[in-house]
Amino acid sequence: MSVTTSGSGSAPCRFAHYFVVCGIDNETGLEPDALAGENFDQSPLKRTFKSKVLDHYPENIECNPFDQDAVNMLCMPKGLSFRTQRDSRTPQFHSFLITREDGSRTYGFVHTFYEEVTSPQICSAMQTLHQMHQAEHNASAHNCPSSSSSSSSSCGCSGEGYDSVRDTLYVSKAMCLITPMPFMHACKRFLSQVHRAVISHQPPPLPLESYIYNILYEVPLPPPGRSLKFHGVYEPILCQRPGVGELPLADFPLSEAFRLLGVENLVQIFTCVLLEMQILLYSQDYQRLMVVAEGITTLLFPFQWQHVYVPILPASLLHFLDAPVPYLMGLQSKEGTDRSKLELPQEANLCFVDIDNHCIELPEDFPHFPNKTEFIQELSEVLLSFGLSPEGGNTSSEPAVSSQTSVLEKELKSTSLSELVDDRKNGNLGGEALDVLELLQGNPTLERLQALAKRTGVKVARLEALAVGQKAVGEEGVGGRSPAEEEELRNAKLNVQLREVFAARFATMFTDYESFVIQNSPDLESWLTNREQMHNFDKASFLSDQPEPYLPFLSHFIETQMFATFIDNKIMSQWEEKEPLLRVFDGRIEKARLYNVRAPSLRSSVYQKCTFLKESAQAIEQRLRKIDHTAIHPHLLNMKIGQGKYQQGFFPKLQADVLASGPTNNKWSNRTCSTQRRVDRHRQHNDHLVLDNDLKEKYMQEARNLGKNLRQPKLSDLSPAVIAQTNWKFVEGLLKECKMKVRMSLICTDGCVCVCRLSSIIACIYSFNN
Repeated sequence: MSVTTSGSGSAPCRFAHYFVVCGIDNETGLEPDALAGENFDQSPLKRTFKSKVLDHYPENIECNPFDQDAVNMLCMPKGLSFRTQRDSRTPQFHSFLITREDGSRTYGFVHTFYEEVTSPQICSAMQTLHQMHQAEHNASAHNCPSSSSSSSSSCGCSGEGYDSVRDTLYVSKAMCLITPMPFMHACKRFLSQVHRAVISHQPPPLPLESYIYNILYEVPLPPPGRSLKFHGVYEPILCQRPGVGELPLADFPLSEAFRLLGVENLVQIFTCVLLEMQILLYSQDYQRLMVVAEGITTLLFPFQWQHVYVPILPASLLHFLDAPVPYLMGLQSKEGTDRSKLELPQEANLCFVDIDNHCIELPEDFPHFPNKTEFIQELSEVLLSFGLSPEGGNTSSEPAVSSQTSVLEKELKSTSLSELVDDRKNGNLGGEALDVLELLQGNPTLERLQALAKRTGVKVARLEALAVGQKAVGEEGVGGRSPAEEEELRNAKLNVQLREVFAARFATMFTDYESFVIQNSPDLESWLTNREQMHNFDKASFLSDQPEPYLPFLSHFIETQMFATFIDNKIMSQWEEKEPLLRVFDGRIEKARLYNVRAPSLRSSVYQKCTFLKESAQAIEQRLRKIDHTAIHPHLLNMKIGQGKYQQGFFPKLQADVLASGPTNNKWSNRTCSTQRRVDRHRQHNDHLVLDNDLKEKYMQEARNLGKNLRQPKLSDLSPAVIAQTNWKFVEGLLKECKMKVRMSLICTDGCVCVCRLSSIIACIYSFNN
C-alpha cells in the first residue's frame, strides 16, 4: 500500500520529501551551544550558538517521518556562526544522511549562506557579549608578564570585536532538501539557484514557493534506467538513474575522494573497511567527510557496511568514538587544532584518515588486498584517462583537465625513449618554439603539456586543434549542453568506471561462491528458526580453492558480518525475491562466465582487468544525452496577495499553506499509482500460475473452512458492499494462518513498502465466491 500525504500523491515516488530552512530564532535569541565543545574564552563572533528548524514543508510524511532534532543537528553541525563585513561569507554546500531503524537511508543536501541580522535584540546581545569578553580580556592582560601585543594575541582579541554602530552583523542560515535517493548534483544545483535568486538584484521569474512546490510535489523520481529533466529557478537540471542490471545509484564524486587521498591510500582504507575495522575520517570540511565515506561504501558492492555509519558526527556525540565495535565515522577538525590534541581510543584496529593533510594512520598489521599492485595500476589508468593524478593531493585548486586533454597527455607519456633518440632532435621542436609559446600563453592546460611536447616532438598543429576544441567546449559545451552538464556527464562516467574496476575484483574472487553455499533448509521458516546454529558457507573448501596469495585477506574477510549477510541474502533468495545488489552481482558473474569459464578446481592469481568500462560509461552517456522524461514546469500558485514579497539578500518567509500539500489532480501521481497497480496485479497473476496443484487445493480448502466458521449468509444474498467486507474477513483470517508461508511485503523499486504477494489468498476468495 503506497503511503501518501494529504493530496500529494505517492510520497516515495517523489524526488524530494522535505524542504527545510534552519537558522536563528529571533524570538529565542542567542543560546550558547555548550554541546558543540567550543571554548568560551574565544571572541563571541567565533563561538557557536544553537540553531533551530525555522520551517519545513510538508509537515510530515508517513513513510519518512520528519526528525526535527536530527535534521537541525546535521544541517548545522556547528550551530549558528556569525560574521561581520570584514569576514568571508562564501556559501558552503554539504550533505548528510540519516539511517532509519529498518536500515533505509534518507539523504540531506544543505546550502549554507550568511544573512544580515536585522533584529535589534540580537545585535544588542552580541554587543553585550563582546563588551563582557573585552572586559575579561583587559583584566587578564594586566596579569600577563608579556607585552600587551603578545597578550592581546594570546587572548584571541586582535581586532575581532563587534560594534553595533560600526559593523554589520551576519548569521548563517541553511536551506536543505531531504530526498529518498542520493541525487547530490541535482540537489546542489537546485539549492544554488534558489540562493542565487535570493541575492539577485532582480526578483526571480516566479515566487520561490513555485519552485519549492514544484520540486516537492511535481518532480518524480526517474524510473530505473531513465533520465529526468526538471527546472530550477534559472536553468534546467538533469539527473539519471541506473537500470536494474547496472550498479546502484552513486552520485557523490569519486574523483574528489581519489584526489583528496590518492589511489594507494584509498585502497588501504577500503581494505580496512572490508575487514570491518574502526575507521575515523577527519577533516575541516563536512562535504569532504561525506564524499569519502559515501565513496568508500559505494565501492563495497556487492557487500554492504553492517555497522555504525555516521559520516558527520556532531560534537555532542563524540562519546560514540569509544564504542568497542566496528564503525565508519567522520569528525570535523577545528581550524588550527593539532592532531596530537585529539583524544582517540587506543584501539589496535583503528584506521585514522586525515583527509585535509592527505595521510592515513593504519592499524599495526592487516592483510593486503589481493593483487594490490595490479589493482592500483588499473585504477590509476582510469584516472589518467580522465586527466586526474593517481597520487591525489588537494594542494592545487586547478580543475581537472578534460578527457580529450588527458588522452593526449597519456599518449605523450607513452612515447618510448627510442623514438626520442631516432628523431635526431633530442626532443626539441626546432623552429616551432615561437608558435608553441604564442599558443600556450593564457592556456594553463596546455602549459602543463609543454614539457612533454618538447620531449616527444609533437606538432604544434595538434596542440592548436586541442586548444580550439577546448575553447569550443568551454564556451558552448558539446551537443548544445552547458559546461556544467558536460562536467556532470564526465563525473558520472568516471564514477561508474572506477566502481566497475572494484566490482570486477569481487566478481573474480567470488566467481564460484555459489558452489560453497550450504542450503539445507526446506523452507524459510525453518531456516530463520535455526539460522544461528547453522553453517551456511563451506569456508574451508572455499579457501582451499583459492590462490595462495589471496588467503591472508580472504580468510579474514569471510568471517565478517558483511560477508555473512551477503550469504544470508543468497540463501533467502530461493524463497523470495533477490536482494537488488545480489541480483546485479549474480548477473555480472553469469555474464563473465560467457567469456571465461572457470572451474572450481582452478587456482590462478593472474590479474584480470575489468571488461565493462566502455559499456557502463555508454549507458550513462546515452541517458544524459537523450532525456527520457521532463517534469512539470514551475508555475504560479494560488498565493495570498501581498505575501512572498521579494527583498534582496533575505530568504523570504514562505507561505506554509501553499506548501503544506500537493495537487489533488496530479496526472503524474495518478499515472504512477495506476502503473504500480498494474504491475502488482501482473505479479500476483504470475505467482498464482506457478502454484502447484496441492498448494492451490490447500488454500481453497482453508478458504471453505474459514467461510463455514464465520457463519455468514450466502454471498449471493448479500450486497456488493457486504461481499467486499466478507472477503476482507477471509483475507484477515488467512493472513494469520499463512504468516510465515506467504511473503507479506515487497520492497518496490522506489523504496516504499507495499502489500502484495497475496495471489494465493485472492485465488481462494474467487474460488469460494464461485
